[in-house]
Amino acid sequence: MTTTVHSGHMETSGHVETMPVHFDDLDAMGILHNAKYAVMLERALSAYWSRHGYMIADGRPTRPDVFHAVAEYSISYKVPVRATGPIQVHFWIERMGESSVVYAFRVLSADGATVHAEGKRVNIKLDPRTLRPSPWTDEARAVAAPLMA
Repeated sequence: MTTTVHSGHMETSGHVETMPVHFDDLDAMGILHNAKYAVMLERALSAYWSRHGYMIADGRPTRPDVFHAVAEYSISYKVPVRATGPIQVHFWIERMGESSVVYAFRVLSADGATVHAEGKRVNIKLDPRTLRPSPWTDEARAVAAPLMA
């Protein structure tokens, strides 16, 4: 669901995807392993874009904009996730350049009251032949529009 989330006095647009935390996502201390936060964001982004027809099918991207790479990733851990069950991944686009996009995200408790982690991820759309940056299509920009901050 695309939504507007109120956080203190700041209103942030974007999308919230509910994701499950499984037993095997937890580390030896019984908390969500630090590497799984990136996986949760990846799965949330994939779910959003797949619903709009942007996915891998038969081993190939369904649209040119599916061919991209992560150029930068940062995360700050706030409060550990200490249980299995649903969590929320709230993400939005801070900036969409010619070939780049900057996602901001928060990992939230199921009720949205606790921020477990927050960060940013930068993707670069690539030309599959040259592996050089390539412009986003107008169609992808239209799908991204509801995510813009």
